[in-house]
Amino acid sequence: MTTVRREAFGRMPREEGGGEVEKFVLQSDSVKVEILSLGCIIAALETKDRDGKFSDVVLGFDTLEGYTRKHPFFGAVVGRVANRIAKGRFTMDGKEYQLFLNNGPNSLHGGARGFDKVLWSPQVLPDGVRFFRLSPDGEEGYPGDLKVWVTYTLSGGKLAINYQAQTSKTTPISLTNHAYFNLAGQGSRDVYDHEISIEADSYLPVDDTKIPTGEVAAVQGTGFDLRQPVELGKHLQKFHLDGFDHNFCLQQVQSPHLVARVRHPPTGRTMEVHTTQPGIQFYTGNNLDGSLKGKGAITYPKHSAFCLETQNWPDAVNKPHFPNVLLQPGEEYNHTTWLVFNVA
Repeated sequence: MTTVRREAFGRMPREEGGGEVEKFVLQSDSVKVEILSLGCIIAALETKDRDGKFSDVVLGFDTLEGYTRKHPFFGAVVGRVANRIAKGRFTMDGKEYQLFLNNGPNSLHGGARGFDKVLWSPQVLPDGVRFFRLSPDGEEGYPGDLKVWVTYTLSGGKLAINYQAQTSKTTPISLTNHAYFNLAGQGSRDVYDHEISIEADSYLPVDDTKIPTGEVAAVQGTGFDLRQPVELGKHLQKFHLDGFDHNFCLQQVQSPHLVARVRHPPTGRTMEVHTTQPGIQFYTGNNLDGSLKGKGAITYPKHSAFCLETQNWPDAVNKPHFPNVLLQPGEEYNHTTWLVFNVA
């Protein structure tokens, strides 16, 4: 049985348009998750260790104020297009579109005021919550009125996130949730003792601004071969890697399948990721630098969390050989990702 309750979380600053932010608490016997109507943010996710002790395993803030200031997309749904678009530019049907540049020379996670920074309209479901918003034609430079629904449902240890969208004009779309996880509990110093595997035979090499070069490279014989579980800290050392911030190319199938698994041996916590998406961005919190005070006034240093963001491939709108990122009028964008928490 899943219970759902809603409560007030705060009010947006006047310059952000005011508006009430609500928190929705979904609870099963093994997982408790708190989701905000601001940015569909997963603000907390508590799961059991092998002794039955609950800990919050996502980074974030105790109060609304933290989320209204600049932060690295903690827990939020990002869009219209997750990840980077080179030079914030793309051409469609002979017309060039210019987006806001918010990541060096590129556009990242929807631009200056993406889906993570706006209020969504909630609807309580028996086992979860559905959020809706209309992203108007021209918002952040993107074409078309885009209707978007994001639905979170909880069943036992399984949290499902479903994304649906319809558009009035052809538009690129790629939605993901940007939760930062640490299975030792948020506020733990690093994720070096986590074991990770990713079911991908290839990945996308990137240039120095993190834009894919266009090559689809085999993981075989490289530090990107995560098909068998590796202990993260030792693996980074072995291959002299500063961390991961790369797209792994998944099987191109419409049916849900297991794409990643993380295990934290000291607590026994495990997390599996299943999805219908063509890619997963594995990010190891390389840009966290201890400057942000999170929950319980704890600072978050480099590598103190990991993200597994299921999505389309970065810059796909400019790379015709990447999976199609364009949504046409009359079509429906519909993807689901399942996060499964357990102990082993």
